Amino acid sequence: MQCPECGHHHIRKNGHRRGKQNHICVNCGRPFIDSYSPRGYSNWTQRLCLRMDVNGLGFRGIERVIGVAHTTVMNWLAQVGECLPDADDPEEIPRVGELDELETFVGRKRNKVWIWTVVDHFQPGILGWAVGDHSAATFRPLWSGHCLVKG
Repeated sequence: MQCPECGHHHIRKNGHRRGKQNHICVNCGRPFIDSYSPRGYSNWTQRLCLRMDVNGLGFRGIERVIGVAHTTVMNWLAQVGECLPDADDPEEIPRVGELDELETFVGRKRNKVWIWTVVDHFQPGILGWAVGDHSAATFRPLWSGHCLVKG
């Protein structure tokens, strides 16, 4: 057995850690164990948590049901989100869409931000979106169709 840090063979036992024998290198002083077991959640658990989020269960609800920390689920969702394209490229833009707006704030309640989305209820996905204040200037690109599909 050798030290994973410096490769030295002069090591000593250093108690137990989580039920495993702990060692310490005499040369560099690095503590380590014989073999590390893989940690983390299975792909099945990750997919289940993400499926629960898509179906409307909140992060803390997933934490209570599955036992996975809500911050872990948020990190998984962020990783999946990075793999998705910014916008879908539909073959045709529908003649009828539904506009929705959401008011939120960044940092302080004084710093209000509006998120405008356009959706088609007959097909999945968001047709267009805009982020800004609650003025006509923010809404105008959605109305004219310039933000559709481009985001």
